[in-house]
Amino acid sequence: MDHPIHLFVPSFRTDEVLGEIRECLERGWTGLGYKTVEIEQAWRSYTGLPHAHFLNSGTAGLHLAFKLLKESGGWDDGDEVITTPLTFVSTNHAILYENLKPVFADIDEYLCLDPASVAEKLSPRTRAVCFVGLGGNVGRYAEVLAFCRQQGLRLILDATHMAGTWIGDKHAGWDADAAVFSFHSVKNLPTADAGMVCFARSDLDQAARKLSWLGIDRDTYSRTFSGTAYKWRYKVEETGFKYHGNSITAAMALVALRYLEEDNEYRRTVARWYDEQLAGCPNLESVPMASGCKPSRHLYQVLAPHRDETIVGLNQQSIYPGVHYADNTGYPMYSYAWGQCPRAAEAAQRVLSLPIHLQLRQEDVHRVASALRSLMTSSS
Repeated sequence: MDHPIHLFVPSFRTDEVLGEIRECLERGWTGLGYKTVEIEQAWRSYTGLPHAHFLNSGTAGLHLAFKLLKESGGWDDGDEVITTPLTFVSTNHAILYENLKPVFADIDEYLCLDPASVAEKLSPRTRAVCFVGLGGNVGRYAEVLAFCRQQGLRLILDATHMAGTWIGDKHAGWDADAAVFSFHSVKNLPTADAGMVCFARSDLDQAARKLSWLGIDRDTYSRTFSGTAYKWRYKVEETGFKYHGNSITAAMALVALRYLEEDNEYRRTVARWYDEQLAGCPNLESVPMASGCKPSRHLYQVLAPHRDETIVGLNQQSIYPGVHYADNTGYPMYSYAWGQCPRAAEAAQRVLSLPIHLQLRQEDVHRVASALRSLMTSSS
């Protein structure tokens, strides 16, 4: 029987990771501080982004982005954020957390926000646009950003798939008001679960640090090494959250970051194998990558008819693809927008994410492509 081919299989440099974690254990510091400081410095150095705050998830980063942009911008409850229905629900849940209204715009051939649809959704209550770089693709991000600047809107980049996506010589997120990255176990920079929020403004970065530590003005690590006799004293200046990252996951991230460029290049190689193997496949469309972008290639997506039956057929051959994503307007909290984004609704019925990870070999890609080609031929 053929070995199973899964959608995602995380890869860790185990000995290096254990070495970084050992430092935490021997030092007796596994929480906020120490390695979290190191990964923030390393991420800023790698990306060129001016600020970076390490968190326990990308979702926490999205929430902080909407909360702080709302507070600093004087937005009201019920103000609107234009967003996509083709994303993981955390994108749009984070908007609801702050009593803002997600307004759904349609997608383009890259499965990212269509700038024309974004413009159509503009209203007097629009305050921001959330652009999702699906699979590491930049789509027409530059056009959406230009529209935001023209209209005086904030731009939040959901870059949870974009660790290692480059636009020219700039890392994704350098020109956003806030960019949020995910270091979940199946992402390109894998840990157990973690994330990074990167604000353009230093005051928002500082505010995020307080909010992610329950509203306390100084974290335990900085107080411990402050040199003052009153290390236990701190102020609680607002109601915050326990969103901060810890040194164990930061240790994992530090190792993964050393190999991110190399690993992403391998992902791009896997994508090229798929391109070659699936060229001319009947009834199948590969989702293109935008020009001028060196994508992280978190996903390799195709559009197929009878998608669910195709998944069953692949599963019968021990191949386990995924779907990214369901149309969010099919969920009760977003059902008010059902039917407003026909291209996204149609894509959500056809989109299929093929296995892509560092343990795939060319013969595995050939097997996936051959199975998919056979299924597509039989359905024509």
